[in-house]
Amino acid sequence: MASGCAEEAAWAVLTEACRVVGLDPAGAALLRLGSNGVFRLASSPVIVRIAQNPESAGELERAVRVARWLATEDFPAARVLPGVRQPAAFGGRVVTFWENAQDRVEYARLDELADLLQRLHRLEVPETLGLPYFDPFARIRDALRALDGIADDDRQFLDQRAAKLQEEYGRLDFVLPSGVIHGDANVGNALRHRNGHAILIDLDGFSLAPREWDLVLTAMYYERYGWHTKAEYESFVHHYGFELMNWPGYPALADVRELMMTLWLGTRTSNDPKAAEEFARRVRALRDGGSRRDWQPF
Repeated sequence: MASGCAEEAAWAVLTEACRVVGLDPAGAALLRLGSNGVFRLASSPVIVRIAQNPESAGELERAVRVARWLATEDFPAARVLPGVRQPAAFGGRVVTFWENAQDRVEYARLDELADLLQRLHRLEVPETLGLPYFDPFARIRDALRALDGIADDDRQFLDQRAAKLQEEYGRLDFVLPSGVIHGDANVGNALRHRNGHAILIDLDGFSLAPREWDLVLTAMYYERYGWHTKAEYESFVHHYGFELMNWPGYPALADVRELMMTLWLGTRTSNDPKAAEEFARRVRALRDGGSRRDWQPF
C-alpha cells in the first residue's frame, strides 16, 4: 500500500473508531505512521494506535493485558484508556486507546531508561499474562519472507547471514537471568510523563527471555552507530549495574539484533523511499563489514 493510501486509510479508521467509542477525532494529530498509525486526539488526552497488520490482534490483546498488569504493580508505563473494550477491529485494522502521557514528545534520559529496566526485570510475571518466549529467529524468518523487490543476491546474502547467526546464537551462554523483557528497550520507548517521571511505552513486545535482550539496543546505539554519547551510555551502565559489552556474547547478540532491525526496515521499502535508501545502505555495510556510523534511526 502506498504511503498516501496508508495514511488515508488510517484517518478513516480513526474516525470510525472514535465514533463508536464516543471520542471526537476533530483536530487529531498524526504522530507516526509505521507499523502503527499513532494519533493524538485534540478533544481529550487520548492516544489512538492503529495497527497496520490486521493479524496483530493477539499481540495487542497481550499488550493491553500487560498494561493493566503494570498498572496493578504501580509500574510507570503507558496506561490503556479505561472504560473501553479493546483491542477493537475497525476497517480491517486493530485499534487500541491509551492515555496521553503529555502533549509534547520528550524522551527520557538513558539513566532513567536503565532504572525502568532494572525495576521491570525485578517483577514476578503471573502465568495468566500468557507471555510468549522470545524467538528472534521466528521474527527474522517472517521478515525474510516479507521482503519484496530486493535483488536475488541480497536475499541470498541475508538468508545465509540469518542461518550463520542462528548457529552462533545457539551457542551463547547468557549470564543474566531469564524473565520478563520489554523487547524493544531503547530510549525512543521511554517518554517523560507530564508528572515529570519517565515511563515505558510500546508494550507490544513484552515476552520472556534473557535480560541481555533489553540492554543490547542501548549498547549498539552507542558502540556501533554513535547515537549515544559515552557519558550517556556510562550513565545507563551505572544505573542498570551491568556492562553488556564486557560479556563475550555481546558481538553475536548485537549482530542478531542488527539483522532484525535491517530486515524490519526492508519490509517497508516498497512504500517508503527513505526506508529503501537506508535498507540498501545497511545491507552494503553488512556485506562489507563497513562502518555503521552513517546509519540513520528509523
